[in-house]
Amino acid sequence: VPMGVLSCMKYLMFIFNMLVFAGGTCLAGMGVWVAVDPAGFQDIVATRALLSAGAWLLLVVGIALSLLGFLGCCGALRRSRPLLLL
Repeated sequence: VPMGVLSCMKYLMFIFNMLVFAGGTCLAGMGVWVAVDPAGFQDIVATRALLSAGAWLLLVVGIALSLLGFLGCCGALRRSRPLLLL
């Protein structure tokens, strides 16, 4: 495989993982916002337990995606197979 193709794949993997990291961070931020905002969502969340569980689910999924995206970025830059497989 030519070196240019490997370099291109490395940066494409990095960009994809950066997008996953950014999406996970946004989801985690929304989860925190819905869970703790006293003025906005708290009235709705307090009356419906499903929305409260959804807020915590957003937070957990966002943190997991952020972690996976971060490890993927590190793996792509360092060409670490275990990090990319994770």
